[in-house]
Amino acid sequence: MGGHAVDAAVATALCLGVVNPISSGVGGGGFMLVSSSSPFQVEAIDMRETAPLAASQNMYENNSDSKEEGALSMGVPGELAGLHVAWLKHGRLPWCTLFQPAIKLARYGFIVAPYLATDIAKKEDLIMKDPGLQQVYAPSGKLLQEGDVCYNVELSNTLEAVAEQGPEAFYGGLIGEKFVEDVQKAGGILTIDDLKEYRVKVHDPVVVNAMGYTIFGMPPPSSGTVGLSLILKVLEGYQTSNAAKGPLGLHRMIEALKHMLGVRMNLGDPDFVDVSSIVSDMLSPSFAKEIRQKIYDNTTFPSEYYIPRWSQLGDHGTSHLCIVDADRNAVSMTTTVNYHFGAGVMSPSTGILLNNEMGDFSIPTEASPDKLPPSPTNFISPNKRPLSSMAPIIVFKDNQLAGVIGGSGGINIIAAVTQVFLNHFVLGMDPLAAVQSPRVYHKLIPNVVLYENWTIIDGDHIELSG
Repeated sequence: MGGHAVDAAVATALCLGVVNPISSGVGGGGFMLVSSSSPFQVEAIDMRETAPLAASQNMYENNSDSKEEGALSMGVPGELAGLHVAWLKHGRLPWCTLFQPAIKLARYGFIVAPYLATDIAKKEDLIMKDPGLQQVYAPSGKLLQEGDVCYNVELSNTLEAVAEQGPEAFYGGLIGEKFVEDVQKAGGILTIDDLKEYRVKVHDPVVVNAMGYTIFGMPPPSSGTVGLSLILKVLEGYQTSNAAKGPLGLHRMIEALKHMLGVRMNLGDPDFVDVSSIVSDMLSPSFAKEIRQKIYDNTTFPSEYYIPRWSQLGDHGTSHLCIVDADRNAVSMTTTVNYHFGAGVMSPSTGILLNNEMGDFSIPTEASPDKLPPSPTNFISPNKRPLSSMAPIIVFKDNQLAGVIGGSGGINIIAAVTQVFLNHFVLGMDPLAAVQSPRVYHKLIPNVVLYENWTIIDGDHIELSG
């Protein structure tokens, strides 16, 4: 149709929000990286959710569960605003045209895929106690199953209004008013002023030069790109092509990941806290050298060795899309509603699933199994964006587009993106094999390595199959 990669990203993100509501949707937010080929430019578009104007550090003091479930856990949605900003800058096709596939899927139905059916079954209690979720995922009182047709007519009407009227229909218009009314009835604090005052942030990207490649990514409050940078620079310092290969390379990568996790919780929204020195460290070869000197090839250590000052946050599900068009323009975009089915609340009048992104903030009174204090840089303030692990990146080699990478899975995203990058660009796997190759994960606390179930256990160590 002659569109730009951003046109495809808008249409795809909207469709994902319909067919993959467990992880994304217009009631959430995300990060988009856009690379333009002529003239060359890379932009980092931050459509992360924000804390409502009435939010405060102590708002969950008497009910910590409401930080993660229910309407009080919702941040101000940013996805529609972010998609529109990207389209205004780069779109070639009519805004309303990009909405038609998602409108049709929501209005005329889509087949429930196995992954969605599995999560619907897992979240039965959540779905059956919320009228909005029940009307979509258990319309006859019985949960939808694999192969059933799912409809969300109210969402189709919402998307149609935004397609015709622009994002103002949501950010201050009739759709927004209905949404706010539903949220407040469910116990939330969102107001129409929150929607009217939401602003997308457009930044210069973080630039990482590592292993012969130039990597563009998101600045904070995303910790993904700077986290990736620190791991790669630690490995790069071994000055051998085998630094990431085999059991020893895997051990070094896991150790670097653990040290990175010990650092990342010092990050936060740069509009509210000064994170410049932390970002500088995580991009610095000299800081990576300090980390590398703490890594031993024949042992590992208890979690406290990695000097975690603050309690880790276990952010959750996301959707990711990568697009390259015929002109070599590229988009790497990660979207989220945080937990599966977000806050567990759907606005009945708009069909929009509420995110529970407030769960990604730290709070002063939060009890943590790791017995570490919460990070002050990530405390709640009105209009503040919470810390994130999302890591959409675009990779260049010799000034030519070499790859577009991102991932889903909350705190595991950084490890996943790192391993896919290493598999393809360092170990030489083809793109499909690089993605399909089994991966390992670590969250620092508990001090446990998680591995995908086709990873080989070989004696006293683990290694990747193939």
